[in-house]
Amino acid sequence: MTASHHRGRVLIVAGSDSGGGAGIQADIKAVSALGGYAATAVTAITVQNTLGVTGIHAVPQTIIAEQMRSVLSDIGADVIKTGMLASRETIETVVGVLEELARDIPLVVDPVMIATSGDALVDEGTETVIRDQLVPRARLVTPNSDEAQRLTGIEITDLHTQIEAAKALREMGASAALVKGGHLDGSSVRDVLVSQRGLEVMERPRIDTPHTHGTGCTLASAIASLLAQGHSLPEAAEQAGDYLHEAIKRAPGFGTGHGPVDHMWVVRD
Repeated sequence: MTASHHRGRVLIVAGSDSGGGAGIQADIKAVSALGGYAATAVTAITVQNTLGVTGIHAVPQTIIAEQMRSVLSDIGADVIKTGMLASRETIETVVGVLEELARDIPLVVDPVMIATSGDALVDEGTETVIRDQLVPRARLVTPNSDEAQRLTGIEITDLHTQIEAAKALREMGASAALVKGGHLDGSSVRDVLVSQRGLEVMERPRIDTPHTHGTGCTLASAIASLLAQGHSLPEAAEQAGDYLHEAIKRAPGFGTGHGPVDHMWVVRD
């Protein structure tokens, strides 16, 4: 796999994962592995490993805003990617800076709500603010089936309802929606992309493994990295999906629960 020679800049606004498999740690690795440059604004510090999340510590709103302004006023960004925004206040802070300094920068929204372990990562009711304030600003929103169901109210059980949810997210204002199918049953995983170009279904064999911690963060950041380097959205989604599929296949097997994927395989190859 090759990336453009233009080293696109991605500002990641998300939480920190002490286990390194998800959050900004996964984001930085994915963006960098595919040739981009990652800058960050940390929204929360989580205490977690492959077995679950045992603590969430919010970063003060002023510090989140200062991090974003510091990056945007100097280094700049070709794409902004949001991940874990744990409260209404955090979302409103981030949206305020986006309105102030980044109205024209494409936004990739990964609406993180629940960790792979099943632990909640956001306050109750936060999905309403994500739906009302972040989704309408998104160049792309990348929920899994559970998150898409919470955002749209559509019960997602198969490909048809995946497509309906992706269309509903576009109706909410997102330019494009990628509804992932990894949480659904079946021998293959189908991701549905609905954009101005229409419908695209990307299907790959399911890998039987518990080591899927951080796959949502990784995919969204891989797409953001490729978009920042000038790839079209369909190209970025397809290449990022292939990258993640191989990263899952090569997972190092760390921990006794849901372990991380191998973000850096593409660099070694």
